[in-house]
Amino acid sequence: MIRFTVIFLSITSLLSLYRVIFGPTIQDRLVGLNLIATKTTVVMVLLAVLWDQKIFLDVALVYAILGYVGIIAITKYPRKG
Repeated sequence: MIRFTVIFLSITSLLSLYRVIFGPTIQDRLVGLNLIATKTTVVMVLLAVLWDQKIFLDVALVYAILGYVGIIAITKYPRKG
């Protein structure tokens, strides 16, 4: 079941990548980028459970923090030009 979920999240991340590349507005691209970061974090947590590797949880936590800070930094960019 976990493997199916990982595959499903990977496929939906590709759909989000389409939105990042061909999004008509900057907001669509930011939402797509945020979706990819969130799904990647979830996949890392699921793989940590599947393979019983605790280090993936630490990596997922750091990746989630960097994704959040990155999105905040990117959203401030269009305002300042």
